[in-house]
Amino acid sequence: MPIEPEPSPWIFPDARSPEFDDDLVAVGADLAPGTLLAAYRSGLFPMPGPQGEIWWYSPVHRGILPLDGLRVTRSLTKSLKRFEIRVDTAFVEVVRACADPSRDGAWIDEEIISAYAQLHELGWAHSVEAWQDGVLVGGLYGLSIGGLFAGESMFHHVRDASKAALVGLVDLLGADGTSRLLDVQWQTDHLASLGVIEISRADYLTLLGVALDKPSPAWPSAPS
Repeated sequence: MPIEPEPSPWIFPDARSPEFDDDLVAVGADLAPGTLLAAYRSGLFPMPGPQGEIWWYSPVHRGILPLDGLRVTRSLTKSLKRFEIRVDTAFVEVVRACADPSRDGAWIDEEIISAYAQLHELGWAHSVEAWQDGVLVGGLYGLSIGGLFAGESMFHHVRDASKAALVGLVDLLGADGTSRLLDVQWQTDHLASLGVIEISRADYLTLLGVALDKPSPAWPSAPS
């Protein structure tokens, strides 16, 4: 079972409030494990602000991937055979690959890497990895809280590697038949092609409340 950290001293605003008419709902606080868990349980997630402060988002239009809605094309089905899917064998390496500053829109800094590494050590953050000939070639990471998996970022070094990791994640989340919530923050054209849909902030927060009461999936290397 994951280890519950010290509770956060910060109180996050209710994202349902009509005063929040865009995606940004709070600024400040910290990235301590208890703070991050409180944020995700409230429907928020962090990104670094332009001056180094922490910005907390709860998108007006939230991207989610229904577990029965993942689109696996015929060509992707063939590609999957080229990858070995592993879980939690290279968490920090996955996050650092996602943080590559040469990527368009790179936003993950050292503070973010350290914060999620702490959550990984506590059993809350996980990576799903695509390996090829013993080399890490793609993957994703995020937080697992009850029936929520909050996806943070993904990367690939060879074609279809990140998609293979996503297929592996969906298989893991649905392996026991439990209907879980796979949050991807924002829908992009690429994610839409894989089956990601947009729902309203209010609908997301309702689904989140249900998901948090569900059991976590059986992560192979979660601390006991």
